[in-house]
Amino acid sequence: MNRKCLLGFDVGSSSVKVSLTDTETGETLSSAFAPEKEAPMIAEKPGWAEQEPESWWSYAKTALFAAMKKAGIAGEDIEAIGISYQMHGLVCVDKFQKVLRPAIIWCDSRAVPFGDKAFEELGKERCLGHLLNSPGNFTASKLAWVKENEPDIFDQIDKIMLPGDYLAMKLSGRIQTTIEGLSEAVLWDFKEKAPAKFLMDYFGFPESILPEIVPVFSRQCTVSRHAAEETGLKAGTPISYRAGDQPNNAVSLNVFDPGEIASTAGTSGVVYGVLGEVNYDPESRVNTFAHANYTPDKNRLGVLLCINGTGILNAWVHRNITLDLSYAEMNRLAAEVPVGSDGVIIIPFGNGAERVLQNREIGCSIHGLNFNAHNRAHIIRAEQEGIVFSFCYGMEIMAKMGMNISKIHAGHANMFLSPVFCDTLASVSGDCIELYQTDGSVGAAKGAGIGAGIYKDHDEAFASLKRLAVVEPDEHHRDAYLNAYANWKEQLNEIIQS
Repeated sequence: MNRKCLLGFDVGSSSVKVSLTDTETGETLSSAFAPEKEAPMIAEKPGWAEQEPESWWSYAKTALFAAMKKAGIAGEDIEAIGISYQMHGLVCVDKFQKVLRPAIIWCDSRAVPFGDKAFEELGKERCLGHLLNSPGNFTASKLAWVKENEPDIFDQIDKIMLPGDYLAMKLSGRIQTTIEGLSEAVLWDFKEKAPAKFLMDYFGFPESILPEIVPVFSRQCTVSRHAAEETGLKAGTPISYRAGDQPNNAVSLNVFDPGEIASTAGTSGVVYGVLGEVNYDPESRVNTFAHANYTPDKNRLGVLLCINGTGILNAWVHRNITLDLSYAEMNRLAAEVPVGSDGVIIIPFGNGAERVLQNREIGCSIHGLNFNAHNRAHIIRAEQEGIVFSFCYGMEIMAKMGMNISKIHAGHANMFLSPVFCDTLASVSGDCIELYQTDGSVGAAKGAGIGAGIYKDHDEAFASLKRLAVVEPDEHHRDAYLNAYANWKEQLNEIIQS
């Protein structure tokens, strides 16, 4: 008899990943992703970024076939399906569920003028008070761009969706979304606790263009007979969870309660914290969305800090300075230098405009370098400290919003593989860091188990989550860490004010 399992999809911009987890033990039975090389992106003009939604469906099927074969799992063994997806995208379909144009994805910047104009004309107080964000470059503004520039296509739109909603549509034949999804599209009104009619009216969107709203954790829809024939899944299998990638990353790390933080530090870095009250940053340096367990009766907001210049800086140092060293050797070398890097300071913002700096682009810079006293080890430590300090700079904004940070959860990957990085973050923030083995597709699978009622709550669903390490603040050297952070902030402020 085959093992009963849960299926999780993670629709990224580079690939679609699939994981199958054992329902009873929580063990990951198999994982696969497609395509093997990074998925193509359409960029007809500078600042544009599009993908064909049909390709996500193709990749999802390829990865699913591989994962099922690897685990020896048949469709009837899968009890529920969950979906994680790249946030802020726009998929447009007609009344026949035909895609009308390529999806405008998260990193496309063409809609900025539309969001900025709406923010100005509707008013900062109204937008932030109701939407918790500026319309900015989010999904609603991208749809406004389509309406203005492609009116023939706009007139054919029956429904708009986020990327995860599209995959669920292909699996079930039904078009749905969630409050979490509408909030990341900046189409949810947190005061009215309903879709943001005032913004829809401003842009001239009919209310009928929005999908049916379903809870994040619920039996939302089921696999259709047609999709079952295409995928090998069993018709009637419930799709019982969907969430954007950052809320889902928090779910994957069992982050549900106020004060808990989920962090990632890949090419860019994210600190995502749960807030128990409706609030926002008046300067829009961080974004606030509905968390996966938000309901109109229960305030659970996800505050999202994104730092563009994170692992990309570490990779640049690896390619251009350390050359012969592996990342593990770089981490060991950094640990040989004292806290504060003997006065070397690196400002890490060299990967475009940073939202935490109010969309200013100040570049990466090195300060205090002495050719007679410093070597590459100082550069390595200083860049890792600089990345951490940028996280802490954003976390101070989150704290001013009322977030009482108590614990940081992170996957044991990327920058969190470095002891210097972890020790610095724990010691400057004063918070304990817990490192886990998990990923987005596994989190989506377990989210499906919650939504289908297989698990009674998130603690049961993530009881098998493997905690690999705990990093406590270094109280013996904390003054040195805080002094280094203060020096870094002083240098940053000089740059900002110049």
